[in-house]
Amino acid sequence: MLAITNGEVQDDFRLFAGRANPELAKEIATILGDELGKMSVSTFPGDETHAQVEESIRGADIYIVQPTCPPTNDNLMELLVIIDAVKRASARQITAVIPYFGYARQDHKSTGREPISAKLVANLLTTAGANRVVAVDLHAAQIQGFFDIPADHLTALPTLADYFREKQIEDGVIVSPDVGRAKLADKYVDMLGMPLAIMHKRRSGTGGREVKVVTEIIGDVVDKTPIIIDDLVTSGSIYQQADAIAEAGAKPAYLSITHPVLVGPALERLNRPSIQEVVVTNTIPVPAEKQIGSKVKVLSIAPLLAEAILRIHQRRSVSQVFFDQKLVFPV
Repeated sequence: MLAITNGEVQDDFRLFAGRANPELAKEIATILGDELGKMSVSTFPGDETHAQVEESIRGADIYIVQPTCPPTNDNLMELLVIIDAVKRASARQITAVIPYFGYARQDHKSTGREPISAKLVANLLTTAGANRVVAVDLHAAQIQGFFDIPADHLTALPTLADYFREKQIEDGVIVSPDVGRAKLADKYVDMLGMPLAIMHKRRSGTGGREVKVVTEIIGDVVDKTPIIIDDLVTSGSIYQQADAIAEAGAKPAYLSITHPVLVGPALERLNRPSIQEVVVTNTIPVPAEKQIGSKVKVLSIAPLLAEAILRIHQRRSVSQVFFDQKLVFPV
């Protein structure tokens, strides 16, 4: 496995993939002009995960691509086991490339006697032997601070914004589904030059999982094409915002989402007249049966991850990837 750096071949680079999203890892390897490292990952009859590196990696820089998407605990444990295997094989440096960081929504205590599981996962990765973490669109940017090792926070915003720019939506309006996403929505506004609208919703229940009511839309959406933005869609509760904004006089909405978790009733909820298209990335695999015909559009995040991995390996600035696109983003 070889990496090309400034025209020179380097043999101290290895890219490995767990079982969570091997197709994404293969695409990254192709962009880098490389092949995936040789490793077997299996599950014993007792549900224990086993990994074995099948080539020498002594002294090499290792990059492991493994989102911790559902089944979250299985994929997280697999990542930890792979990191440990690589560490014990005398790798020089280990970078965990986690396109989707599970447990990110548990980044604070919303009520008493709760864990802060995002911090726990950060500790587990460090203890397992990771020297660096690369993630895409963390649910909260401050999760970077949970790590005692370098953490590169990438964003799919340019990938998603480019798609909408190519569609040339003349009557578009960027819609934040709640006040918490207003800052992200403002970045879309800067990149696409569209007006901004903000919706207000209140959550109730343990952990705020139940959306109680949409109360207000701030901004003009009448006869406009809304682009509702968020970092992830899990059970599809964002359909309530799409319905509410349609009732306010808007055209069917586009959803612009980085992480398509899509579990439970999500597909049924999103397959409705108020939603024109759900635009997501492949940080998480989206099999054909989850694409609702052609309603779910999957964009590739592989070029961004490949560029970040190459810059890390070459010890160049990762932030420059976004500065070149006139995007100031926490990385």
